Amino acid sequence: MNTPHTLMVQGTTSDAGKSVLVTALCRILARRSVPVAPFKPQNMALNSAVSKEGGEIGRAQAVQAQACFLQPSVRMNPILLKPNSDTGSQVIVNGQAIGNMSAKEYHAYKPRLLQEVVASYQALRKEHKVVIVEGAGSPAEINLRDNDIANMGFAEEIDCPVIIVADIDRGGVFAHLYGTWALLSITEKERVKGFVINRFRGDESLLKSAISWLEEKTTVPVIAVIPYIKNLHIEAEDSVALNHYENKSASAELLNVVVIRLPHISNYTDFDALRKHPNVNCSFVEKASDCQGVDLLIIPGSKNVRSDLDWLKQNAWPGMIQRHIRLGGKVMGLCGGYQMLGKAIHDPSAIEGEAGSSDGLGYIEMETSLRSEKKLKQVKGKIVDTHNHKDISVEAYEIHAGISYGPALEKAVFIIEGKGEGAWAEEGSVLGTYLHGLFDHPESLAYLLIWAGLEKSVKFDYQGFREKEINRLADVVEDAFSHQTLLSLLALEEPKP
Repeated sequence: MNTPHTLMVQGTTSDAGKSVLVTALCRILARRSVPVAPFKPQNMALNSAVSKEGGEIGRAQAVQAQACFLQPSVRMNPILLKPNSDTGSQVIVNGQAIGNMSAKEYHAYKPRLLQEVVASYQALRKEHKVVIVEGAGSPAEINLRDNDIANMGFAEEIDCPVIIVADIDRGGVFAHLYGTWALLSITEKERVKGFVINRFRGDESLLKSAISWLEEKTTVPVIAVIPYIKNLHIEAEDSVALNHYENKSASAELLNVVVIRLPHISNYTDFDALRKHPNVNCSFVEKASDCQGVDLLIIPGSKNVRSDLDWLKQNAWPGMIQRHIRLGGKVMGLCGGYQMLGKAIHDPSAIEGEAGSSDGLGYIEMETSLRSEKKLKQVKGKIVDTHNHKDISVEAYEIHAGISYGPALEKAVFIIEGKGEGAWAEEGSVLGTYLHGLFDHPESLAYLLIWAGLEKSVKFDYQGFREKEINRLADVVEDAFSHQTLLSLLALEEPKP
C-alpha cells in the first residue's frame, strides 16, 4: 500500500459496528500515545456536532475525536448529509451547508467533492501519525459504486487497506461477509485485509468451522471476534440506533420525561444524559395517547420543522400538550421544538421544504424566519435564575437556520456572551431554547431537572460516564483484536521500551 498508517473500517450494513470499532481503535492507540485521528469521508446523519472551527460534523466523529483526546474538527468529516425528506438531504461541505439536493442530484455532484474529501484527509495525515477511516453503509451497494467517495472509492483513491465488520447479533453474519466480499471488484477484494465479527454472544469455538469456510472461500482472515458488550453507551449518529431504544412505563419514584419522536427528529443524543440518569425515566414516544404520567414533555430538534409541526397537529399532540400544561406538567422545546412553540414559522426561501408559513403552537410570543445561513457555535454562559440569584454555568452548542423574534425573548432563560437566549412562557411552565447539549453538563442538568419537578437530584457527570464507556469499549476490543495485527495493518512498529 502506498499510504502507511491509515486503516479503513467498512461494514456489511448500516449499524454493523463501524463507528464503534473506529472509536475503540482510536482509544486503543491514543492510550498508547500514538497520535491518531478519526476520519469519515461522507456521513449521513441527523445527529451532528459543532467543531472547534464552528462547522457541523457527524456526532460519531465527535465521539471518535474524544476517543483520540482531540477536539472535533471539520476535517474529520468533510461531507455531511442531513436528510430532510425521503428523497433529499441538506448537503454540508467542510462544516457549512451548501444547499439541498435530491439523491439523484447528489450522486451526480459527488465527483466534484472527491477533491475536498482527499484534501481533508491529507490535512489530518500531516498532523497525526495514524488515521482511522470509517466507511458509510456498505461497499456492496453496487448501485452507488460509480462516483463512490464513502467506501472503496475513497480507499482506492488514497490506496489504504480495509477491514470489514459485520454484526452477528442480526443473524446471517457469514452471508453478510461473504456476500459483501463477493460483490467487490478484483482490486477492491485485494484491498480487504481482514473480517471482524461484532457483538458475538456465546462459545467462540462454535464459530470455528464457519470461519474456516469463509477464510478458505475468500482468502481473507477473520482477525477479531468482538463480544457483545451489555449496556454499552456510545452516542449514535443516525436514527437506526433510535429503533433499539427501550421505553419504560412511568414510575412514581423517577422523573418521567417524554421526548416526542418526530419524523425528522435531529440531535436526539441531546437526551442520552437523561436516559442514563439514575433519577430519570426518559422515553421517545410517537403517539400522543401513549403519553401518560409525564412530568416533562420535550419537543426536540427537527430537520424539517414545518413538516414535523404539521405531523404534531395531525396526531393529536397540541391537545395533549395543552392538557399536560393544565395539569401542572412542564414543556421544553429544543431548537426546532422551540420554533414550534412560537406563533409562526416562515420559510420564504424554501430552506427546509416548500416555501410558505405555518402557524405555531402559540405558547411563546415570538415568530421564526428560516434563513440559509446556519448558526454553528460552541457557547458558554449562565442560566438566568431569578429566584435564587445564583450563577449556574452552561456549556452548549447551537445548530440552527432560523432567526426568532418577539416580546417573549425579553424573558431570557440563559445569558450567552452577554446576550439573552431562549424564552420562558406559561408562567414558567414552558421553556424554549436553541441550545443543544444542556443535559450533558452537571450544573445545567441539575437545574433543569429540578425545574421539571425532581425534588432532589443525584449529581450525574455525563461527560465522565462517556469517558468510562469509551474505555470499557476499548478494553473489550483490545482483548479481542491482536495488537500485532493492528500494528501490521497500520504499517507501524512496536515502540521500543
